[in-house]
Amino acid sequence: MNIDKILKFFVPKDHSFHPLFEEDAKNLVKATELFKEMLSSTDPEYREKIHKEIKDVEHIGDEITDKMYEQLNKSFITPFDREDIHELASNIDDVVDSINGVSRRICLYKPKHMLPEYKKMADMIHEAALEIQTSVHCLSDAAANKEEITRACAKVTAIEHKVDEYYYSGVSELFNSEKDAAELLKNNKILEILERCVDEEEDVTDTIKSMLIKMA
Repeated sequence: MNIDKILKFFVPKDHSFHPLFEEDAKNLVKATELFKEMLSSTDPEYREKIHKEIKDVEHIGDEITDKMYEQLNKSFITPFDREDIHELASNIDDVVDSINGVSRRICLYKPKHMLPEYKKMADMIHEAALEIQTSVHCLSDAAANKEEITRACAKVTAIEHKVDEYYYSGVSELFNSEKDAAELLKNNKILEILERCVDEEEDVTDTIKSMLIKMA
């Protein structure tokens, strides 16, 4: 047992991180909800309005991340390894940034046809965010909630595999049927970022799993 683990037995635990974890996960879910709403509309002006709301959520996420880093700098004892806390905040921030990025591109590119895979992938991004929210909530008592956290993380991995299938089927259909080179490039880039969103969500759960392993 290292000295940090020994100290945690004698020094009161710092619970100031858990509200930030919860806030960060909730903000991520909000971004995915807004993105789904954006894809439900064909009105360019409404999509632009929703993008601005996503951008606001992204700014909130940046503020939460900054608070997390500030808390790390002034905390002597942390509930998890400092590197993992830093990585968790950074990984969640990456997902929200990517959601903001893809929503911006949809507004700028104005693709003539929205691929059906977009909505399917957006639904999966949202589902993965809900599983992340569950696992983050359970970190308040990680030892007692180990099974629930493990289940949620496994679900995100399964979602990531499903999104890979949507991505490849979307790219295949795009290259087989799209004759307009500009439209092909637009849609291919959007598909890439949507797939990356779920990869980044899996990065979040990989960090959470690392936290559990270090507790063993």
